[in-house]
Amino acid sequence: MKRTKIVDALRSTDYGKEINVKGWVRTHRSSKAVDFIALNDGSTIKNIQLVVDPSRHNYEMLKSITTGACLSASGILVESQGKGQTVEIQCETIELYGLCGSDYPMQKKGQSFEYMRQHAHMRLRTNTFGAVMRIRHNMAIAIHQFFHEHGFFYFHTPLITASDCEGAGEMFQVTTKNLYDLKKDEEGKIIYDDDFFGKMTSLTVSGQLEGELGATALGAIYTFGPTFRAENSNTPRHLAEFWMIEPEVAFIELNDLMDLEEEFIKYCVKWALDNCKDDLAFLNQMIDKTLIERLEGVLKDSFVRLPYTEGIKILEEAVANGHKFENPISWGMDLASEHERFLVEHHFRKPVIMTDYPKDIKAFYMKINEDGKTVQGTDVLFPQIGEIIGGSVREESYEKLIGEIERRGIPMKDMWWYLDTRKYGTCPHGGFGLGFERLILFVTGMQNIRDVIPFPRTPKNAEF
Repeated sequence: MKRTKIVDALRSTDYGKEINVKGWVRTHRSSKAVDFIALNDGSTIKNIQLVVDPSRHNYEMLKSITTGACLSASGILVESQGKGQTVEIQCETIELYGLCGSDYPMQKKGQSFEYMRQHAHMRLRTNTFGAVMRIRHNMAIAIHQFFHEHGFFYFHTPLITASDCEGAGEMFQVTTKNLYDLKKDEEGKIIYDDDFFGKMTSLTVSGQLEGELGATALGAIYTFGPTFRAENSNTPRHLAEFWMIEPEVAFIELNDLMDLEEEFIKYCVKWALDNCKDDLAFLNQMIDKTLIERLEGVLKDSFVRLPYTEGIKILEEAVANGHKFENPISWGMDLASEHERFLVEHHFRKPVIMTDYPKDIKAFYMKINEDGKTVQGTDVLFPQIGEIIGGSVREESYEKLIGEIERRGIPMKDMWWYLDTRKYGTCPHGGFGLGFERLILFVTGMQNIRDVIPFPRTPKNAEF
């Protein structure tokens, strides 16, 4: 008999029909008269109940069906008498695929997220992580759908690169060299002539620079892929391997860029509300009681558009009126997460797009304003998250870009190709980057970024 997914079985009104379901046992309650087995196959947050007459089945086999066991069950679909479910299966045959011992780490009891991270290969079978991963899938679909509808082309940028987009230098090196026998020159620097690429290469921190090449040919592109940062940051907001969405658009100005950022994020949030109702309801109940209200709140109002200088004044006034921040704040400093969240959660009570940052705290490629002090950067700040999007209009003038590169002392010997976009038919353009996991954090209400990616990569942790 052909298998029916549990999500489809629960929607069915084809009572009296014999169906087959397969999945993993969530709970098994036994009595002399009847056994109830809750089965889940990952297609939905909801379980289907198997109603089993113990007199018709092998006692030892029934007894061996514990939480985590995998089985196939066939029986008659009937209307359910129990609360919270519309259908159940009057079970006729059970085939046991895999037993599950008492040492199964995801027993039905309240485990901490820290505990579950140690068993990340098994935590995916829990209700919470099933919900998070289904939402993660839906957000990926929403992203592709949004850009496809808006005429963007999906553009694949390299994961192995010789350029450091952010100039941070915190990159993972890629090499085939024997690390125990490295050739070095007279100054003690490693010679890469015999390495696979013949030069020093690393895992990418961003696809933006290559994305700009695509935008200046195709008009509007987006990247969506893994990026890598070798920051030794053990925080609930940082991963060493994470996914980034980076649209890049030719002929876009600052206000249009902010419109794109706002429309994009609202589209993703609405997609979640429309397509992930059951999973969001579960997370709203179990993880964050204000989750759905907060998501709906994002759609209600326009985002605040706030120049950095005005934002600093608001924060300084808050300090003057007795508000205490852990980090000091004054013009010229980068905002800490607590400053961003104060503006969003306390002052405006809605998302904020902050613009016109001091040029010295932003990347070299951002377009400098006429005041010579600030750049056309745009950060979208969200409740509970802080910065969720970082973007800018890019500097299209070859002379100005070279001037900024030289002023900052950025090594550009491997970046000639990037500068060619300004030498040959330069054009105004801009774009932004969205950390996918930060979007998932917001949409799920989860508190730690390690809990919204299947297998987190963090300092001293590369398990599974």
